[in-house]
Amino acid sequence: MKKRNASVAVFTAVAILLSGCSSAPSEGGDNTITFMGWGSDTEIAVFNDMIAQFEDQYPDVTVDYITVPAGDFQTRLQTMIASNNAPDVFYLAPENVMPFVDGGIIADLSEYIDESELFDPDNVWDNALDMYRYDGTTPGVGASYGLPKDIGPFALAYNKDLFDAAGITAPDPENPWTWEEFVAAATALTSGSGDDKVYGSAPYSLESAVWSNGADWLNSDYTEVTVTDPAFVEALQWVADLSLVEGVVPTSEEESSLPSFQRFMEGNVAMMGVGPWNQGGFWADADFAWDLMPWPVSPATGERAVWYGGIGYAVSEKSDDKEAASNLAAFLAFNEDAQRTNMEQGQAIPNLIDMTNEEYLPSDKLPENKQEFIRIIQDYGRRATQTYTYNSEWFGLFNSNLASVWTGEMTAAEYAESVAGEMQELLDQGIAEQAE
Repeated sequence: MKKRNASVAVFTAVAILLSGCSSAPSEGGDNTITFMGWGSDTEIAVFNDMIAQFEDQYPDVTVDYITVPAGDFQTRLQTMIASNNAPDVFYLAPENVMPFVDGGIIADLSEYIDESELFDPDNVWDNALDMYRYDGTTPGVGASYGLPKDIGPFALAYNKDLFDAAGITAPDPENPWTWEEFVAAATALTSGSGDDKVYGSAPYSLESAVWSNGADWLNSDYTEVTVTDPAFVEALQWVADLSLVEGVVPTSEEESSLPSFQRFMEGNVAMMGVGPWNQGGFWADADFAWDLMPWPVSPATGERAVWYGGIGYAVSEKSDDKEAASNLAAFLAFNEDAQRTNMEQGQAIPNLIDMTNEEYLPSDKLPENKQEFIRIIQDYGRRATQTYTYNSEWFGLFNSNLASVWTGEMTAAEYAESVAGEMQELLDQGIAEQAE
């Protein structure tokens, strides 16, 4: 295949000296490309396996795999971009697609994937592909500037042993609980005190509550902050009150001292939001039966909702070998052996729909209700609101002091009112930047 070119503007970033990344280059190829990401030790091991598979298929290419702690990734990437030393392939967050495209940082992969033998558009989740499309104005449509590493539906897991002990039956996937039924079940599941206390639920997904209640952070065209909408405020307060009033969720202090994931693994939390990336850890370490259930619905709407996320593979516009870099991105995203490796290690649902239907869903590994992940992808899941805007600083501001609501220092209404104006200013700045 020929190399692809894109004509875009120059991106400027402040270079910040940062150390601490690790590199594990392979040996044997005549041409070396760099690939940078993050992940747990398990995920890094999986990627080493997939990269070895790629190098077997492309023996003239060596991949220098760089891993960076997730919290340092964005700063490290901007440093490398500013010094004209961006990795050939790197993780791409959906919220960075628009500024990275307009900044000339990432290559247009549309022609490449159209010609790629690995890519069948009818066999890949549309929602996964759309997170990296952009036509210069609207996210989710137009040219492809990234290939999906995965799509991550955020499902509600539950400890079946705790449910059985409390005499509670999980809701049918087609007939979810209401918020009131969720609270009643979580109350029945909460018991004990001190270090041995069992909580009915981990902290609840705010996205699920807000969207289920018919609200959102922004209006439908993403130009106006709407956190003071009574439906938004009601959902935010309901989530806070699961701890403050109902006592079925760990307090903020308890969550800080012992995260709910650990409590869940120890059998001291009955329900918790999880993604496909948690499966491998559950398979290895959970000594209880567990499964997935549908997210509850707001009584105001009767609708369920939750987020799905994902990370993509981007190819640097300044890569010296876009062909090899694009081959790596496509191999990791679409190659059957690579996708099977990722699936079998419990890191992701396959990007390939046929593999999902023929291998993942029939697997005898937990969860039994794997279909809930698929319902979220195809039915009631949504992209995060901040991935539709040119910047996400407005969203970061919203989260900056949200703890004041969780602790009861401020009511949801007081907090929303206190941040809405500055959120709008930051949103407006992003809109103006995109228009320039």
